[in-house]
Parts: sequence; C-alpha cells; structure tokens
Amino acid sequence: RILDLRRFERRLAALAHALLARGFTCCLLPMSPLATAAAVARGRTHAVFRRRLLPQKALFSAAAGKFDGTVHSQGELGTAEFRMHFKNASGKAISPWHDIQLRTGQDGVLNAIIEIPKMTTAKMEVATKEENNPIAQDIKKGKVRNYHGPIFWNYGLLPQTWEDPNVEDPETGCKGDNDPVDVVEIGSAALPMGTVVPVKPLGVLAMIDEGE
Repeated sequence: RILDLRRFERRLAALAHALLARGFTCCLLPMSPLATAAAVARGRTHAVFRRRLLPQKALFSAAAGKFDGTVHSQGELGTAEFRMHFKNASGKAISPWHDIQLRTGQDGVLNAIIEIPKMTTAKMEVATKEENNPIAQDIKKGKVRNYHGPIFWNYGLLPQTWEDPNVEDPETGCKGDNDPVDVVEIGSAALPMGTVVPVKPLGVLAMIDEGE
C-alpha cells in the first residue's frame, strides 16, 4: 500500500510539473477530508513547519474574488492554544471559511486556503465551531493530532463550501461531514499555512472517513 501511494504521488508530481509549466497552480478536490492518506507519508521534521509560521500579507491584490487581507498567529504551534486569525484589508477580523470568496473571477479558477503545508505533520483545520473560524490544530482525546509522517501535498479547503450532513451522496451512500470541501494542492512549492492561492480543479475524489 505504501509503495502504491508513493507511485501515485510520483505520477501526481509529474502531472503537476507539466501543468505548472503551462502557468497555473493545480489541485485535486476530495469530497470529504483526506485524513487517512497522510498517515503513510514520510519526510522532514516538524521543526521546518514552525519556521514557516510568520505573519504574512496575502499574495494577491484586491481584484474581484482575490483576498487582500492578512493573517496572524496566536499561541505556540503544537499546542491546543494555537490559532491563526484572518483580517481583511481594513483590519477587521473575518472568517476564512465564510468571508473569503470561492471564485477568483477567472473562469475555472477557485480560491483555496492552505491549512496544512506540504511536508509537515500537524493536523490543522479551520475551527468550524469558533467565532471567525481561525485555523487550529485538531484535538482528539485531549491531545493535539499529528500525522504519522509529513504529507506530500498542500492541504486545505475551498471557502464558502459545505458538505451537508443531511444529504446522502448517491454514489457512495454516505452523507457529508459538516465541513467545507477539502483541497489537495499538488504544486511543487510548500505553501505556508493561511495562504490564499488560486487553483484550477483537476478532479474530484470521494473520500470516506468514518462513514462520512
């Protein structure tokens, strides 16, 4: 299984390089979280991730559909207190899930928000039950969660999307997980947490996690 996933990763990487050469960032869109796939990943240490968590301005202008705000971190990464907050260009706190636009204004190009940078291990996600939905580390049984090894892609979400827990998918027979739609961004660069990046969808994966 590990060899199969590594072979799959190499094929994705080759496809990504070919598409990047044509001038756009690319991604895969699972229909629900890809939590189990990252468990087989191998790579760098957690310390690399810490050095990337510097306050940063968004990379894009205030053109239609493009985020022009900022992000800032609160608390120490690797603890239950860590939060990454988003603000708009006026300095007002916003929700990355609800307030950042899904569409960029370019045909076939969407905004994605990176929660977990490539080659890191901390299982980060928007806190859907907290005010303004900051990015926080997932907690299970009172402890912060980490993957068994670094993941081979940038992982995040599509803003202004939602997997409805009351609707059953006709193909999988499963209902939504009550979270935004996830994104696997397979470009060559490791994107910092909180990056808002335009992506071009290549396909959709129906990932089933605990029956959702």
